[in-house]
Amino acid sequence: MSKEMVLELANHINRSKRGSKSEIKYTDPEYIILEPVVTEEMAKAGIQLELRKPKSAEEVALLCGKTVDETSKLLWDLAVAGVCFVNEIDGVDKYWLETWIPGVMEMMVNNKANVEKYPQIAEAFEAYGRIRGPKTAGNFPVGKGLMRVIPIEKSIEAETRKASYEEVSKYLNDNEIFSVSDCACRTAREAMGEGCGHLKEDMCIQMGHAAEYYIRTGRGRQISREEAFEIIKKAEENGLVHQIPNTDGSGKTHAICNCCGCSCLSLRTAEMFLNTDMVRSNYVAKVDKDKCVACGECVENCQVNALRLGQKLCTKTPILEKKRELPRDTEWGEDKWNPDYRTNRKVVLDTGTSPCKAECPAHIAIQGYIKLASQGRYTEALELIKYENPFPAVCGRICPRKCESACTRGDIDDPIAIDDIKKFIAEQDLNQEIRYVPKIKNQYKNKIAIVGSGPSGLSCAFYLAVEGYKVTVFEKQKSLGGMLTLGIPSFRLEKNVVNAEINILKELGVEFKTNVEVGTDISLNYLRQEGFDAFYFGIGAQVGRKLNIDGEDAKGVITGVDFLRKINLGEEFKLEGETVVIGGGNVAIDVARSATRVGTSKVSMFCLESKEEMPALLEEIEESLEEGIEINNSWGPKRIIVEDEKVVGVEFKKCISVFDENRKFNPKFDENNIKIVKAENVLLSIGQSIDLGKILENTKIQINPNNTIKTNKITLQTDEKDIFAGGDVVTGPKFAIDAIAVGKEAAISIHRYVHPGQSLILGRTIRDYTPLDKNNLELLGYDTMPRQKANYSKDNTEKKSFKDLRGVFTEEQLKKETERCLGCGATVVDEYLCVGCGVCSTKCKYDAIKLERVYDSEGVEFPNLKPIIIKHAFKRKVRIAIKKPARKLKSVFSKDDKK
Repeated sequence: MSKEMVLELANHINRSKRGSKSEIKYTDPEYIILEPVVTEEMAKAGIQLELRKPKSAEEVALLCGKTVDETSKLLWDLAVAGVCFVNEIDGVDKYWLETWIPGVMEMMVNNKANVEKYPQIAEAFEAYGRIRGPKTAGNFPVGKGLMRVIPIEKSIEAETRKASYEEVSKYLNDNEIFSVSDCACRTAREAMGEGCGHLKEDMCIQMGHAAEYYIRTGRGRQISREEAFEIIKKAEENGLVHQIPNTDGSGKTHAICNCCGCSCLSLRTAEMFLNTDMVRSNYVAKVDKDKCVACGECVENCQVNALRLGQKLCTKTPILEKKRELPRDTEWGEDKWNPDYRTNRKVVLDTGTSPCKAECPAHIAIQGYIKLASQGRYTEALELIKYENPFPAVCGRICPRKCESACTRGDIDDPIAIDDIKKFIAEQDLNQEIRYVPKIKNQYKNKIAIVGSGPSGLSCAFYLAVEGYKVTVFEKQKSLGGMLTLGIPSFRLEKNVVNAEINILKELGVEFKTNVEVGTDISLNYLRQEGFDAFYFGIGAQVGRKLNIDGEDAKGVITGVDFLRKINLGEEFKLEGETVVIGGGNVAIDVARSATRVGTSKVSMFCLESKEEMPALLEEIEESLEEGIEINNSWGPKRIIVEDEKVVGVEFKKCISVFDENRKFNPKFDENNIKIVKAENVLLSIGQSIDLGKILENTKIQINPNNTIKTNKITLQTDEKDIFAGGDVVTGPKFAIDAIAVGKEAAISIHRYVHPGQSLILGRTIRDYTPLDKNNLELLGYDTMPRQKANYSKDNTEKKSFKDLRGVFTEEQLKKETERCLGCGATVVDEYLCVGCGVCSTKCKYDAIKLERVYDSEGVEFPNLKPIIIKHAFKRKVRIAIKKPARKLKSVFSKDDKK
């Protein structure tokens, strides 16, 4: 049922007349937000209030024809609902109206009980800016918008042109009373099921009269000035943007909001309508390309997507910057907007960036940590690596080095020894006194269960622990690390390295429970009853695959995975006689090299692929050849020859092609070209499969034909909403770095999932890093400094041990190798989209991005704003008219011609 007086109140607050073009109607958000909580009687009292002119209940009672007591109650109810302010002035409560935004709508959303009961309050708040925002496009001068970004203070400390009204500390030091409330924008988004996961609780600070109002009406709690500064610090650590209501006059405000680009309804003006002038500060980010190393921290932390990674190497064909239209001198309609700004964030320019970062599955800031290492800043380099990879010491020993394969330096001579540089940096993690343990950001009560302690599960646990969650990892084996511990021999990855990096998780508060198989020893429902709010399945692909040929069940035939597991668990295991290893990947190499260390007299590898097609790394192949392992390419097993139930040999057939014309695995053989090889042992290393056990019993989770778990590709959520999965159990067997990257993405999803009202997609950065075009680079004139090589023990006696004989760079080698980096990438700023918040500069470790004062504008008090807007809008119309192409006009003398 429509409320006529409430509609009158909406128009009164809007300062619009019924029947005018600006009239508020029943379908408008201004009415909709008031309708559920404002009665007709309340509205009658509210209509007597004025914008920023306090009135007492006595004054209002005279105007609305009610008693003072009746009027006092109605006004108090309006204040509690959020429709008006109330303060005690000269010993008397006085009430007044504010603007819709910033003002009434935020205040109404900060009544959490009302929002929970009436979601339309949140919806109307969101709709207001979406509907009214387009009218502001281009029509507000810089610095005169209703909200204004204030730079992070340390980002402008060296700026000589700064003014006090651009410093957060000024506003906190100018006031004596403070309160803090939840962020109204994120509260509204959450109520709509569109939350982004950014901190919402206790994030917005009120001061002076606003603080008094918030405290009295229960929408905020009183805090000290010191606590306010701590909230500012916490917001900055979480990458949030400071904004203030900008209509109190220059250097004055009643609040400091800490905002994110994915939920803030003010920053949306810049992002959706591309109307940045409405909210920007006087500053713009500028990049020093000589110092920038394309680490991407500024890009991923920019709340308005004004930064992207590009390149800084010289190109054969110049990369031309596209000219863009701006609302300052262009008619601005929907065709110019970016309505999908919450899902289409980009991290790279169309022309690409550093190939090493683009090709790394975890998109580690390789160029960045190489630069830090070159400067001797090893702890900072380790910190940078751990933003994306918690296990650099592990990966420094087993990574497939896709980054090196893509390295631009390889087009000149040899790629940078990226893994050896990372290995040197990560040695700190092996020393308890100097290792880097991240700071825990927040404190949440939610309990998260990780099933499986392999690289994916450990990665997810790490990032959730850093975020501030109580994490428990369940592992069915007696040792931690999954395939890192049980599937990789010590001569490639010693157990003390894995344990050292796992110990950091323990320092972060992660709890580990071994010898516990979820689904068998304990059920998921039991864990739910124990208070676990979400689960991550990172159980890997831990079972060796069979060939499905005759004889593979004979004594002496074992999968390579089982073979490595027995050795790594310390079981007594000896091989006698000749051993055949079937497979050509890195795991097959590990199996063959392990076999030489447990007694076999000869090891021969057979694989389908030619020497050039072998999936194993060249370095791994060379090491196996040095140890006397024989590699036979282009042969596939036909049958295993058995006598008295024991293997005695293998019959092979010649493989003439492995892949079809579409590069799909489809081997073809010459059945007439046969070879029989003597063998007392056959180790099958043709890949791994997945054993799900009983973990999926009584769940809705679907599995794919290859026994992998079906999940959403971006969020990793299964059909059982509180269960997420990743790593090999989802993708099939891949490398540890792939599993680590997925574990971090799962942590992001779980963080959002356990907080009601959050979207797993909206505002999420899709890390679609693409490499630059190396064919367009001018690479002449660079030095030819040789690639450094770490020492490697050539002691023949040690070759039969499980000790890792690969050395680590000396510091001198490290310095030489880091100098070889070409520094392919750099951040590029869209100076129009930049709102001048300074978040980027606080994330940069290289002093490569700074704020510069480009504009010189102050806020004005609301009553003085209208003439400024009218004048600016008129000048804009003139600029638009000048830009338009000349039209063919009718003769101004047409009337005279008729005469």
